[in-house]
Amino acid sequence: MTGTLAAIGAGLAAIGAGIGIGKIGGSAMESIARQPEAASKIQTAMLIAAALIEAVALFAVVVAFLGN
Repeated sequence: MTGTLAAIGAGLAAIGAGIGIGKIGGSAMESIARQPEAASKIQTAMLIAAALIEAVALFAVVVAFLGN
């Protein structure tokens, strides 16, 4: 039973990270389309935010599997 709950928790973490990174990417593309001169700053901020989301998702997966 705990293995099933860990798998569900890991899946939810992966889905949440995917949604978050998708929203960041979409917003960044929209921002770059509006202000092309700020593309490098927007891209840098987007990559940092995506890396933080990935780190939180990885932490959630580890906690899901080790927290049983």
